[in-house]
Amino acid sequence: MRLARTTGTTAAGRLGLVLLASAALVAVAPPPPATGAPAAPAAPGVTVEERRLDGDVPRRILDDSGFDGVAPAFAASLRGAGSYGQAERAAVRHGERLWRRAVDRAQGRGPAGGELSRDDDRPLYWARLAMTRELRAWHAGSGLSEAAGTRLLERLESASRGQDSMTGGAAGDRAKGLKRIVVTGFDPFTLDRDIRISNPSGALALALDGTVIRTADGPARVETAVFPVRWGDFADGTVERALRRALPRADLFVTVSQGRVGRIDVERYNGAWRGGFGDNENVSETGLVPVKDPATQPQWTTTTLPYAAIAAAGTGRFPVYDNTSVTEIPAGGTAPVVRPAGPTPGSAARAGGGGDYLSNEIAYRATLLRDRLGLDIPGGHVHTPVLQFGPGNTDPATGTVSDPVFVQNRLDITEQLRTIVRVAAEES
Repeated sequence: MRLARTTGTTAAGRLGLVLLASAALVAVAPPPPATGAPAAPAAPGVTVEERRLDGDVPRRILDDSGFDGVAPAFAASLRGAGSYGQAERAAVRHGERLWRRAVDRAQGRGPAGGELSRDDDRPLYWARLAMTRELRAWHAGSGLSEAAGTRLLERLESASRGQDSMTGGAAGDRAKGLKRIVVTGFDPFTLDRDIRISNPSGALALALDGTVIRTADGPARVETAVFPVRWGDFADGTVERALRRALPRADLFVTVSQGRVGRIDVERYNGAWRGGFGDNENVSETGLVPVKDPATQPQWTTTTLPYAAIAAAGTGRFPVYDNTSVTEIPAGGTAPVVRPAGPTPGSAARAGGGGDYLSNEIAYRATLLRDRLGLDIPGGHVHTPVLQFGPGNTDPATGTVSDPVFVQNRLDITEQLRTIVRVAAEES
């Protein structure tokens, strides 16, 4: 997720992530209100994200996909919970059930439900928010502590995002000679600009989870998870909690997010800087990426993906680039400078190849964790093209929730990223 850094960037590109090469730093205005989004203040305990559920588009996505019954079923389970333990079991059970249902739908198992295409990531996103809103409402009258409520939300989030299941079956896979690949995606974002938005990296995670990729070096099982677009969750360690269990058992990892229009980028360098763009809670954070042991925190981390081989392979319709550009404050300097060939010694990061938003941050955190754990495995970040609607359907005020061009673009991105993951596994 990058923010636009160059003049002349298309509107669709600004909805994706920040373009860095040959870029001038500019202030980003707050996004305008979403069409159809409620204007009333949030009820106590309801988040900005959860408020958006009351708009017409989220309701239509849930209805059309058949996911409209997920939250009511969860609420019924919570009403029968007489203790924290029972509530936690309900949160984990229903969270895992939601993740598996979304994966099965994306991979053609079970009923498709409604009119949305199977590969759509948005039913998972909106159904999860409906569940967290139900959990907050139940907790308010439960008598449980605030800490207990926070823990229940964490359990629901990690279960419904596939984070808990990434290490499942690792020993059995080794016994079968299967390599293990970890792939992560993101929720939709910039929803106040267009609430219809989907994130192709989330759709990729659903399409690949649990699948086996046949490579020239043998089969490899892919395990995936989806992460929130919220600064606070990253500061609280959601990435490290999930990946600390998964990376030591992996042979390859790829963090994925939506990037530029019409292209795919393998990001060479990741920077330790937050640029301040608002997240899905409309919260802005600027400053050094907060991590444990900041005294040993590097300004830059690097990919260990086979970037040259990926860029050279014919993987699909979108051109693939080895992106080496960063923005830094040079050693002894005071002003940011764009470096097309990567950071210079002693510089302070202001944007990695993946920008200064949460896509850069997940890449930074994942590769820093790789290095701190002493893991000698290939891993890094890939940006997908921006997922675009078809001509005549670009205005959120008048456009439809989906269209054939939108669906085909998402399918093409998914298949090309599947091929990129296979090339990375073969060339590593």
